[in-house]
Amino acid sequence: MSLAVLYSRALSGMDAPLVTVEVHLANGLPSFTIVGLPEAEVKEAKDRVRAALQNARYEFPARRITVNLAPADLPKDSGRFDLPIAIGILAASGQIPIDHLSEYEMAGELALTGELRSFRGALAMVYRAADSGRGFILPEANALEAGLVDDASVYPARSLLAVCAHLADVERLGRLETAPVVDRVHYPDMADVKGQHQAKRALEIAAAGGHNLIMVGPPGSGKSMLAQRLPGILPTMTQAQALESAAIQSLGSNGFQLTQWRKRPIRSPHHSASGVALVGGGGQPKPGEISLAHHGVLFLDELPEFDRKVLEVLREPLESGVIHISRAARQAAFPARFQLIAAMNPCPCGYLGDPKGRCRCTPDQVARYRSKISGPLLDRIDLQLEVPPLPPEALLSATVGEPSSAIQQRVEMAYQHQLARQGKPNAQLGTREIDRWCELDDQAEALLKAAIAKLNLSARAYHRVLKVARTIADLAQLPALTTAHIAEAVQLRKFDRQ
Repeated sequence: MSLAVLYSRALSGMDAPLVTVEVHLANGLPSFTIVGLPEAEVKEAKDRVRAALQNARYEFPARRITVNLAPADLPKDSGRFDLPIAIGILAASGQIPIDHLSEYEMAGELALTGELRSFRGALAMVYRAADSGRGFILPEANALEAGLVDDASVYPARSLLAVCAHLADVERLGRLETAPVVDRVHYPDMADVKGQHQAKRALEIAAAGGHNLIMVGPPGSGKSMLAQRLPGILPTMTQAQALESAAIQSLGSNGFQLTQWRKRPIRSPHHSASGVALVGGGGQPKPGEISLAHHGVLFLDELPEFDRKVLEVLREPLESGVIHISRAARQAAFPARFQLIAAMNPCPCGYLGDPKGRCRCTPDQVARYRSKISGPLLDRIDLQLEVPPLPPEALLSATVGEPSSAIQQRVEMAYQHQLARQGKPNAQLGTREIDRWCELDDQAEALLKAAIAKLNLSARAYHRVLKVARTIADLAQLPALTTAHIAEAVQLRKFDRQ
């Protein structure tokens, strides 16, 4: 038979659409044509496949070879199609049987020696296609991460010869039976931070309710140190969250590493990053920093140093938890449910309000510096905190602070209480859910009305104060909101109070 049909997968954003690889051998002058909207990497498969077949001691047919990657209107990129193209040529030329081809989906880049090399996005591919009913033949380097997906039948292969022996029933590939064992996740410990009790309290509230946070303070006050320790007090990742986060990581330029399994991601892009670097994009859309921080932390240090247009791209993802990338040729959507942690100095020199008078910034310079952060963006940040410099006695103290494990236990308890009550963290509550779960007594309502009038809070800020107060009550394991909860939530709106 001169026709073989195999199955593989492409990647389109977070989706992994099925690709049918059809290989046909016809009489005529020898040629090798790949059709079906292949990118340059796929077109180059012709030379890799030819060399791999010859070095594996198979015959490369001197016939007219046509490879169709269907559907024809779906762009195909990367070297993932090398393996199915090579197997299709061998099956169409009768060098291996075609009986089992329909039972598997396969992907992998071929070395010229016939060895299989890893490719980007294997975990995302299996994550989206695990319910296809077929097994997945993948390079050994990709099989371990793909094995993290429950109920996926993954068959690791080292070379083209091993895949051919499996399909010919000569030597079967072993199915990956158990998920790889990953060591316990380690984070920087909050006990390393001296003093800054209010900042630690704000981080605990942010972790428990999934709230965004901005810290304002002079250089050396510990803002970056605090932000780096937030992932260590976040609730433990569920299996679904870990898989979704790992699948997005596998789409990134650096791929997914098993050492990152069940570890909350923290992304810290430099302030020179572009808007595309943050939200993602490109000819073949790839996830940006906000998606790579999915179910984790996006830390923006020196926030006013970012270009204002770059910061404005964060508005919609902060609300919706998803980013839609639209280009002329294609569109893609990536999840972006991250916690924004930002840090900034109070003025260009960083020492505004210093008791020793080190600040020499004029009011106009301070106003221009802070105007780089728009009001609508600040309105979307639940907690706005001032981080003062440490006094010498606190810095020289040998007292060890509360460890992250103790804080994380309180956070976990409050988080599980939120899931049991409303099925989501407090930061994601909608308007009707706020009305239902954030009821106020008369005194708390009077305090909040006074705060709205005095601070001129917007409707969004009003709702965010209620959500933060709800989290504070959950940490205290109290069912109703009181004046103390509202007062603390209002105190954590530094920019509104200014």
